[in-house]
Amino acid sequence: MSEIIVNLENRVCAITLNRPEKRNALNDALINDLKTALRETDNDNTLGSVVIRGAGKDFCSGADLSALQKISESDVLENYDDADSLRELFALIRQVKVPVIAAVHGRALAGGCGLATACDLVLATDTARFGYPEVKIGFVPAMVMAILRRNTSEKRAFALATQGFEFDAATAKDFGLINEVFAADEFEEKVKDYVSVYQNVSRSAVVLSKRLLYQMDGMTFESALRSGVDVNTIARLTDDCQTGIRRFLDK
Repeated sequence: MSEIIVNLENRVCAITLNRPEKRNALNDALINDLKTALRETDNDNTLGSVVIRGAGKDFCSGADLSALQKISESDVLENYDDADSLRELFALIRQVKVPVIAAVHGRALAGGCGLATACDLVLATDTARFGYPEVKIGFVPAMVMAILRRNTSEKRAFALATQGFEFDAATAKDFGLINEVFAADEFEEKVKDYVSVYQNVSRSAVVLSKRLLYQMDGMTFESALRSGVDVNTIARLTDDCQTGIRRFLDK
């Protein structure tokens, strides 16, 4: 059985983590398959968005037991390569041109919560559970820290990273970690409705907006404004913008 299932429909690439018997826990194969799918998606200029979900009862429960065993038996360089593979996945999500959306049900814990947090947008059922419990076993939620720090306040990020508590979807939204919470029995339809927005807006404008937003990290205010000038100029020359202007003027 494949570690993921990829389905293309209505300009949406749905990637399903397919280890339901393991609560979709992360292992080398799943992470590599997910990176491959995201790279292939990025080469498809017809797609408007990507949705990552989990098969079975949970989104993703974190690291697989075999992965933890591997950590305990590996030397420092092997552990570095292992950690760097997850870093590559999180960075890749931001590099994919179109929005990458996590659709979370059940539990999203540890690396699974990190995966959701790394996505551009996060949708969740009202029964979903989140948490970064790594500190409970002497581990650090290190790969997600840079993203967590950008998604919420410094003091809240500190508590989340160092206390390891679980929290519900409503709390996650209050923390600024997810965008929308939907009733579990309506989740599939609500996700489709939410994602359908990207079928009705300019793909090139979304691509440029995503790139600019993340490029601004670490820039000075003046540099960010100047980057905005560059992107604004590029956007004006795209087919979508030229067509949109003509359509507006013809009204």
